[in-house]
Amino acid sequence: MFAKVVLILGGNRGDREELINLAVKYISEKNHFVSGSAIYETQAWGNVAKGNFLNQVIQIETSVSPQKLLEQTQEIEDKLGRKRTEIWGDRTMDIDILYFGDEVIRTPNLTIPHQLMHDRRFVLVPLVDILPDMIHPIFGKSNRILLEECTDPCEVVVFKGK
Repeated sequence: MFAKVVLILGGNRGDREELINLAVKYISEKNHFVSGSAIYETQAWGNVAKGNFLNQVIQIETSVSPQKLLEQTQEIEDKLGRKRTEIWGDRTMDIDILYFGDEVIRTPNLTIPHQLMHDRRFVLVPLVDILPDMIHPIFGKSNRILLEECTDPCEVVVFKGK
């Protein structure tokens, strides 16, 4: 049984574009890559990190559990140099699970759908690239509507590459 899963990848340290490409490669080695948004550049969210982030949303199909996928993504973050020192701080790579099918999961270490995605333009803009009509299982609204209603003032622009 395969679940359709949506992830957001992002970082603001190191070779940001190369790190996103490597994260997609490593995720695709253990799961089936379906589609990906453009890569976007955004200001840091949360007033902690210094420097712009690159972000991309991807959709995969996986046969593993949400908890196992979380373990896989954290291993990839570590492999790409992630240091967990500060919430919303600088990082080489952050991989968050936005959706796991239409499941709603609340555990001490995993919340799906991601609890802040509807407040973050840097998540919603690339999400609407690939899944504009997908319905959020809690809010009952499409990703496109969530973006229209988002009050986050951060600018999100397509990254032109090196």
